[in-house]
Amino acid sequence: MPNPDWWDNADKEHNLTKVTFTPIASDATRVAALLSGQVDMAYPIPVQDIRRIDKSPGTRMLVGPELRTIFLGMDQFRDELLYSDVKGRNPFKDRRVREAVYRAIDIEAIRRKVMRNLSNPSAMMVGPGINGFSADFKRLAHNPKRAKELLGEAGYGEGFEVGMDCPNDRYVNDEAICQALVSMLAKIGIRVKLNAQPKAKFFPKVLAPRLDTSFYLIGWTPGSFDSWNPLYNLHGCPRIGPSGPIWPKGARSDISKGKVNLGGYCNPKVDVLAARILSETDKGKRAALIEEAWSITIADIAHVPLHQQALAWGVRDEVTVAQRPDNQFAWRHVRMK
Repeated sequence: MPNPDWWDNADKEHNLTKVTFTPIASDATRVAALLSGQVDMAYPIPVQDIRRIDKSPGTRMLVGPELRTIFLGMDQFRDELLYSDVKGRNPFKDRRVREAVYRAIDIEAIRRKVMRNLSNPSAMMVGPGINGFSADFKRLAHNPKRAKELLGEAGYGEGFEVGMDCPNDRYVNDEAICQALVSMLAKIGIRVKLNAQPKAKFFPKVLAPRLDTSFYLIGWTPGSFDSWNPLYNLHGCPRIGPSGPIWPKGARSDISKGKVNLGGYCNPKVDVLAARILSETDKGKRAALIEEAWSITIADIAHVPLHQQALAWGVRDEVTVAQRPDNQFAWRHVRMK
């Protein structure tokens, strides 16, 4: 029920008198509830149902870009991967192996076939709309031949096996993306054993303190709409190991830094730049620092960015709602006819 004493009441945009939030885990059930009129709005809508909702009388789709970047992470700090047939070494510590993974991915095929053109392939860990995004950065070209050469140069000419963790109910077509990646990586000799799980099991497994993963797919939305956020949270030292934080020499002992840096990427130069970005007030100087930091992490292949997925919300025709690119749904932006 509306609170008449809410401090921002004078500026309210909605005309709601009662809101009922109904969690519906099943995609099919959620879509059916919208089409039958049981709910006035439903999200997310699976990409395969978008056309059906748009063509049904009484419902329509709201589709727009999301700021979340879907990406691949790799364990770069253990001396031996938890889930691999390579013993005594960690292939992902070698930049050539990380580049091979990157070049094995046909991102346009994923966009067309898996995402049904509802994704924006990305060369960065941030997308358009985030301060610090630059179209000057380009993805490494899909080149399986070069990927195989890189594996050979790194000493893995026969390929290797690795386990991959993937959610199957968190991001748009997340499991289907991972299945496509398994097939693409197999072509260069990397044999992936896919472990796709519901998010309730996936996140406790891969997040600190367990970090029980060697290779994973995950997404990140910078809540501040600024590049400092992922540079600090996804790339920052210290990295977190199985026994807790690992503090590199000279790095500031900040327990929250790198808290979602599950693969343990660490370049102290990026830490120095991130600290300067946080305190710099001159816009031009700050933009240059951000570009320098991204240049380092992209060259290092700290992670493998895939794409920014599209938001897909289904609504009844009598509903007006503002779709925010950070996928935050605010009741105050809803009006009913």
